[in-house]
Amino acid sequence: MFVDEVRIYVEAGSGGNGAVSFRREKFVPNGGPDGGDGGRGGDVLFEVDPGLNTLMDFRHQKHYRAQNGQPGGIKNMYGRDAEDVVVRVPPGTIVKKESGEAVADLTIPGSRTIIAKGGRGGKGNSHFASSRHRVPRVAEKGQPGEGFWVTLELNLLADVGLVGFPNAGKSTLISQISASRPKIADYPFTTLVPNLGVVGDYGDPFVVADVPGLIEGAHTGLGLGDTFLRHLNRTRVLVHLVDVSPQADHEPANDYRIISHELQAFSPELAGRPVIVAANKMDVPGSQEGLQQLQDAVSPRAVWPISALSGLGVGALMWEVRRVLDVTPKPVIETLEPVMKPVVHGYSLTPEPSGGFRVVGDVEERASMTLWGNPHAEEYFLEYLRRRGLESLLRRQRAEDGTPVYVGQGTFYWREGELVLE
Repeated sequence: MFVDEVRIYVEAGSGGNGAVSFRREKFVPNGGPDGGDGGRGGDVLFEVDPGLNTLMDFRHQKHYRAQNGQPGGIKNMYGRDAEDVVVRVPPGTIVKKESGEAVADLTIPGSRTIIAKGGRGGKGNSHFASSRHRVPRVAEKGQPGEGFWVTLELNLLADVGLVGFPNAGKSTLISQISASRPKIADYPFTTLVPNLGVVGDYGDPFVVADVPGLIEGAHTGLGLGDTFLRHLNRTRVLVHLVDVSPQADHEPANDYRIISHELQAFSPELAGRPVIVAANKMDVPGSQEGLQQLQDAVSPRAVWPISALSGLGVGALMWEVRRVLDVTPKPVIETLEPVMKPVVHGYSLTPEPSGGFRVVGDVEERASMTLWGNPHAEEYFLEYLRRRGLESLLRRQRAEDGTPVYVGQGTFYWREGELVLE
């Protein structure tokens, strides 16, 4: 089964928690802090596997989660880092977030890209010793890993795209010029999925894609719609195959105009690429009249008469394709830089619908790594908020006595001109 679009969930691992521990040593208060840091959470990476050409495997597995880092230990022992999860995808896979933003365009075989980044490990209590905190009973919680839904879209990597009406002979042609063996029959929409073939007998090898489903109105969803047209986005040359035999129940010239219009409606940039017109089924008696009609419609552009079934004229057509490929640069595909989270400097207060304020900004990451429920950790975070000037900001906001202040999972209160824990 050919699958070229799926939606999956990726979740990186969270960092391990830092440890609260004290070594036993004579003349050192409480033995001195020696809690180790937590390990890093695993990333979710996508690796381009040239042996794949479909997203079918993702129909059966929708969730990809990396493990969390291990917590820190005594004697400043670091927690073990978690293993990364490597997800194999075919070349030409585009990764998009729920917003539609493309975050990765995976084309280079063997390359790896981090899609969801694991959280760093929390610091152990050995990092919190100071002249004021000689016996720190506080450590950091591991940073949460990233997790979100993404859509994978496959744009096949091909040099040449075959376009034309159903039963124009595209599948027969690709089976004639390559080792590809698509289904061939004498009824419309025989081909329901794109087929790839490698052509190796005409100079340097090149890849041909047979894209099915084009009829009048395809760009609006008729027939198979434009579902597979995006697979032409990376092609350099289009071969427009037209059935010129008298058996066809439509005129060759009109067929050519309709398909050209559908390409233009889908993508003017795609329609502007070099097009080689081929008149197929020239082995059928009476095809010369259809060939002349097609030639008149595309003049002064040349038409290449062929029979995909018998092989008549196919070699000359492929050498013309080779010539055009040699002088046509690859289409410029915008390179997607790794999407990094914006660095937030500062914080602000936003009103909560239920009353009070929520602190948003750079303090939220620190809040996410606070061990809520640990009085020492909460008090340490409260001191951090005071040093960051939150109390001065609340005074300027004329906060009323008893106003709750939310930061991450924590709740503080404004009492008699200062921020306190309940």
